[in-house]
Amino acid sequence: MPIRRRRTKSLAVQAAELSLAVPQVVAHRIARMAAGGTSPSARDRKEFHAMGAEKIAAFTESWNAMALQAVWESQRMAWSAMRSLWFPWHGTRTTARRERRQVRNAASGILRAGMAPVHRRAVANSKRLGRAKRRR
Repeated sequence: MPIRRRRTKSLAVQAAELSLAVPQVVAHRIARMAAGGTSPSARDRKEFHAMGAEKIAAFTESWNAMALQAVWESQRMAWSAMRSLWFPWHGTRTTARRERRQVRNAASGILRAGMAPVHRRAVANSKRLGRAKRRR
């Protein structure tokens, strides 16, 4: 049985989807706040509470994911540095280019790990709130 790997979206695709989802969610929630007035319904209060709680949860999850990815990337870079010290005859000309690529990949990996929880929640909220709007 082949192993299935979950393909992660590129950082640019995540950013584009996030830039489309966030204004939709904000517009829906502001309209809901305005419609609720000074005495929002129990459903509105639940949504407003969830709005704040999920921001805190997404922020925490994002920072944890970035910290874990940074640890993995630093270990990968340390192993690469140790390997170049132990085997100096392997690729002395391309070492600088490989190190630059490794740093670039590490930075994008850390950003991708940090954006994933925010992206996941914002896109899910956009879909959920869009369905609620059509249902009415």
